[in-house]
Amino acid sequence: MFGSKNRGTVIAKGLKIVGTVTAEGLVEVNGQVDGELHCTSLIISRGAQVSGTIAAGRVVVDGRVEGPIQGGDVILKSQAHVIGDIHHQSLSIESGAFFDGRSVHARANGQAAERIDKKSVRQIAGRGEGATEAMDDGLPQPRRKLAEL
Repeated sequence: MFGSKNRGTVIAKGLKIVGTVTAEGLVEVNGQVDGELHCTSLIISRGAQVSGTIAAGRVVVDGRVEGPIQGGDVILKSQAHVIGDIHHQSLSIESGAFFDGRSVHARANGQAAERIDKKSVRQIAGRGEGATEAMDDGLPQPRRKLAEL
């Protein structure tokens, strides 16, 4: 309509959608979604909220998510607050992000390659974004922002 390129779908700040959202291409959430969200690429902006299931090839979270994420490449930005399991091919977690759930690494064919739960992952300070270290002590770890570890 205003050019040949589809710039994606924007769920504006102040807008709340209840139900299933399915879109081709990019979806940028600045408001709130309560339900399922299926798309090619997803950006959950700072201040935005999604409560429900997410399925996308690429997911960038800088807002709040409560529910499972199924994605190829998943990036949790510094203001991300995610409560739910993440099934991914790659996962990056920036300093300051909060993640309470299980991380399940899946191969491209959808099979789980390795499983790391919330009790066994912490971010290592000073090793760069997304650096993680597995702790196999089996002891529960207190909930804290990743930057505090």
